[in-house]
Amino acid sequence: MLLRSVILAIATAVVAMVAISGPWASPVRGLSFDSLVWLRQSLFGAQHDRDQSPSVVIAIDEETYRREPFQSTPKVMWTDEIATILDSVTAGGAAVVGIDLILPTSLESRIRGIDRNFLQSLRRNAQKGKIVLSKVQHSRQPILPAVGQRFAVGAARNIRSTNVYTDDVGVVRGVPVSFPVPAKEGPPRYEPSLSLELAQRALGDRLTFAEDGRGIRDGVELPTREGNNLLINFDDNQRGIPTYSFADMHACAETGDHDFFARNFAGKIVLIGLVTDLEDRKLTSLRFATAPDGEAFGERCRLEPQTERQDSPQIRDSLPGVYLHAFAVNNLIRGNFLRDIGPSWSALVTFLVALAMAGVTLWLTAPIAGLLTVGIWAAWAGFATMVFETGTLVPLYEPPAAATLAFAIMSAYRFMVTDRDKHLLRQMFGHYLSPTVIGQMVARKEMPTLGGEEREMTVWISDLENYSTYSELLSPPELVELLNRVYTVMTNTVEEYDGFVAQFVGDAVVAAFGAPLDDPNHARNAVTSALMCKTRVEALNDDVSLPGNLRLRNRYGISTGQLLVGNIGSERRLSYSIVGDDINLSSRLEGVNKMYGSTILVNEITKDMCGDGIVFREVDIVRVKGRDTPVRIFEPVGFEADVDDMTRSRIDAFAAALADYRGRRFTEATAGFAALAEHDPVSRGWMERAQEFANDPPPDDWDAINNLTSK
Repeated sequence: MLLRSVILAIATAVVAMVAISGPWASPVRGLSFDSLVWLRQSLFGAQHDRDQSPSVVIAIDEETYRREPFQSTPKVMWTDEIATILDSVTAGGAAVVGIDLILPTSLESRIRGIDRNFLQSLRRNAQKGKIVLSKVQHSRQPILPAVGQRFAVGAARNIRSTNVYTDDVGVVRGVPVSFPVPAKEGPPRYEPSLSLELAQRALGDRLTFAEDGRGIRDGVELPTREGNNLLINFDDNQRGIPTYSFADMHACAETGDHDFFARNFAGKIVLIGLVTDLEDRKLTSLRFATAPDGEAFGERCRLEPQTERQDSPQIRDSLPGVYLHAFAVNNLIRGNFLRDIGPSWSALVTFLVALAMAGVTLWLTAPIAGLLTVGIWAAWAGFATMVFETGTLVPLYEPPAAATLAFAIMSAYRFMVTDRDKHLLRQMFGHYLSPTVIGQMVARKEMPTLGGEEREMTVWISDLENYSTYSELLSPPELVELLNRVYTVMTNTVEEYDGFVAQFVGDAVVAAFGAPLDDPNHARNAVTSALMCKTRVEALNDDVSLPGNLRLRNRYGISTGQLLVGNIGSERRLSYSIVGDDINLSSRLEGVNKMYGSTILVNEITKDMCGDGIVFREVDIVRVKGRDTPVRIFEPVGFEADVDDMTRSRIDAFAAALADYRGRRFTEATAGFAALAEHDPVSRGWMERAQEFANDPPPDDWDAINNLTSK
């Protein structure tokens, strides 16, 4: 059985792993990354101080397009303004400037000298290693800057590709470390991407570029995946990259505010690119955690911001492309890379979590296993986020999703196969056993079969006083409603004390204790439940309206002995019931209450097995109809803690009067019972019997046993 369960759990975990982590699950892995970016930012916030960002952005933003001299002017004619900003930034101490803007055409042939300042600035800064232009690898031929610009910067060594890696669903999660460049002969050579080139110029020998296209920082190869792509660690949203309006920087440069450029750009890697509503926007892993573009903008120099643009609260799921390179540069400078555990380790982790869930589902109940499944989602999300905070990317959705699938598979298996017997138990016993008892039977795997077993049990039978009167005065629906209310109170009380209701017969209730599970306290539980039922049924008088002066009151007969208990009936129809002579004794004792004016009577075995805690008084020795053996009967007066001193003195006085009666001192017995008769119906009955014998003594062979001739 154990081996079969282990094999089944392993098979289920394999199925769940393959279903969740197969090649078709690539979008889920990407979604995990994006969700972890959001979770980390929500829980931990920004990872670095904004002022310490190695990169900054000069944004050609919506404001720039709306200010002079840029308004209504094509970007190809902005070369003089770009040169002005470029010279001011490098003069301010910028480490290197990357222009994430391609001007593939020039008006130099039509307007001579229009690009002169720009080309001269490019040449000066290229000679200092301070400038990198952009290109885009597109189809077979790249999109390149205009010929004059390429010549000015010294050709290919200062022009790098800005392509980013986009997955199958159009989300950008990384930037390439390098790009292959076809050679006329032999294998292709590699050149670094724009991000790597900018970081390399700032770090110097700490970041090197291998001939095979690998990047190496401080002697350690950069962690890449999917074709030498570096995952971008979005350690903040746009707010983490200080951004300055291109228009404001031009106005600042025009006024010669060198201190501003030195204060904001010294030692920085500067990227000039588009930050607009529509152009060059990418869907990235930051898509759930972006900020309004305006919140990235920093200190102003000369121009007052156009508040309707920069104060816009609009948040988009896309990110301006220039920030991709800025974040990648920051990762390369700081060394805070993300390391993906990879598909193989991810599949293994997913398998292990699914296996654990499959095993748990086999051993725990379905509700608990279901709650545990929910807990796994929350716990794994917390664990994956904590690990992500340290720079390791583990799958967020695959393990808990596989656990959920394993739970569903194993739950279905249990329902159809292993728990079939448990369902049968619950179906057969659910209407007359408490859920606790049924749960214990299920745990013991006790299946109902035709037949029974003999065991010591306690049984009580209760009858409703004046039931025939109720039947006459109440309509059938009213009578049924009344019985249902009484039955509900009594059933709940019986089950509260580990018993079960074996039968309802008219107004009679048969309750048994000590089965189907062993209960060493069955006698105490039976008597306790009867006392509690008496109190609770009488309390219903405050809630029900009965005709005349009728009051709800039950009588109880309780007996302990050997009974046969089990599934009794035919092969097609079973009923869990009890059979035995003590059931008849309980019935006789219930009826005897009418004679004595008592409510609850028990036999001597029941009284002795109750032990301490319940106060009894002996009522009589009787020989009930149908039994030759005399039975000593007792009345439970109450719980030890509830019986006051006056009641105890009356019990002692009753016992003394009873002793006088049995000693044939009938006059003394009559006086003793008479002293108690006002408050005790049992004593009133005894007083009459003692008085009769005082007037007409019994024969010498009288045994003091009351022979009952009726039920």
